[in-house]
Amino acid sequence: MIDSTMSTFRRWLIMTCLCLSGAIIYLLPYLREVYYIPLQKALQLSNTQLGILMSVFGVTAMISYLPGGWLADKISARKLITLSMLSTGIAGLYFATFPSYRLAIAIHAFWGVSVTLTFWAALIKATRNWAPPTQQGRAFGILESGRGTVEVVSSAALLAVFAKLGSGNFALSRVIILFSLLDIIIGLIVWFSLEDSSKDESEKEKNKEKIGLQEIIKVLKMPVVWLISIVILAAYSAYWGSYYFTPYATDVFLMSVVFGGALGMGKMLIKPFSALGAGFIADKIGSSKTVVWSFVILIFSFGVFIFIPGNPSLVLILVINTAIAAAAIYALRGVYFALLEEGGVPLAATGIATGALSVIGFTPDIFIPLVGGVLLDRYPGVLGYRYFFIFIAGLCIIGLLAALLILGKVVKKKEIRKIS
Repeated sequence: MIDSTMSTFRRWLIMTCLCLSGAIIYLLPYLREVYYIPLQKALQLSNTQLGILMSVFGVTAMISYLPGGWLADKISARKLITLSMLSTGIAGLYFATFPSYRLAIAIHAFWGVSVTLTFWAALIKATRNWAPPTQQGRAFGILESGRGTVEVVSSAALLAVFAKLGSGNFALSRVIILFSLLDIIIGLIVWFSLEDSSKDESEKEKNKEKIGLQEIIKVLKMPVVWLISIVILAAYSAYWGSYYFTPYATDVFLMSVVFGGALGMGKMLIKPFSALGAGFIADKIGSSKTVVWSFVILIFSFGVFIFIPGNPSLVLILVINTAIAAAAIYALRGVYFALLEEGGVPLAATGIATGALSVIGFTPDIFIPLVGGVLLDRYPGVLGYRYFFIFIAGLCIIGLLAALLILGKVVKKKEIRKIS
C-alpha cells in the first residue's frame, strides 16, 4: 500500500506513470490496429503471415502470465516496468528497419515476454498498491481511462506524422521509431518516479495469510471462474475483431489508408468514456447484467458488419457501427473482472483466479489473428471479412450464454438471501 504520508503530487505522478506505461508499451506489438495495410506492405507479408506474427506474440504472452504473477511478488514494480519499457523500445528500434519475416517473428515473440512476463502483473500490483482496499475500483477505473486517453493522444499525433511523411514505408518506419523512443523515455521516467517496496511493507506481505493448495483447488473448481473465463475470451475476441475495422474500411469500402487509420484511432477515443461509464452502470444494475447487454449490442453490431454492402456511400453507417461496437467492447473490458466479486470468488484468491482467467480468456491473442489472416487470404475481399465477422459474432453468442448463466447464479443467490 502506498504510504499515507506521500504527497498528492507524487501519488498522481505514480498513477500518471502507470497510465503512460500501460498504454504506450502495447502500441508496438499491436501496431497493426492502426497500420494494418502499411505494415503488411512494408514487411511484404500475406494476411496469414501477419496473423502468424500476432499468434506468436500471443503464445509467448500466454506462457508468461502465470510466471509473471510470481515474478511481480518477488521483484519491485519499478524494476520490472522499467525493464519492460526499455527492452520493448529497443526491440522496436530494430523492428523499424523492417527485418526479415523470421526476425519479425522473433521480435514479436520477445514482445510477448516483455509486455507480459515482466510487465502485466507488475502493472496490476502497482495499481492495487496505489489505493486502499475501499478504492480499488476507482484505481483501476482511472488506470483504464488514463490508458485510453494516452492511446488516443499518442496515436493521433503519430498518425498525423505518418500522413505528413507520405503514408509510405519511410513514414511507418519513423512512426515505429517514435513509439520505441516513447517506450524508452517512459521507462526512464518510471525508474525515477516509482519506489521499491520498503522493508516494512515486505514484512507485512510475508506475514499475510497465504493461500494453500486446497484453497487453490477449491477456487479452480468453482464453475463461475470458468464461466468468467469464457466471457473474457468472447469479449477479447471481439476486441481483436475490432482490429479488422481498419483494413475493412480500406479493402471493402475503398477508403484511404489515412481514413482507415483515423477510424482505428477514433475507436480508441471511446475507450476512456465507455469503460468508466460501464463501471458506474454496473454499480447500479450489476456487473453480469452490464455484460449481458454489452454482448447483445456487440452481436447486433457485428451483424451489421456482416450484412452491410461494401459501398463507399454507406461509409457513415460504417463509422457509426464502429463506434457502437467499440463502446460495447470497451464496456466489457471495463467490467468483466468485476464479475469475480459478483460471482463470489474469495478476495484472497483473486490472484489465482485472475491467472486462470488470463490464460484462457486471452487465448484470442493466439488464434484470432491466425483465423483472420487465413480467411482473408482464402476469401479475398468482402467475403473474407464477412466470414470473419460471423466467427466473432458466434463467439459473442457463446459469451452471452456464459454471462446469462452467471446472471442466473447471481439472481439465485439474491433470492436465497431474501428467503433467509
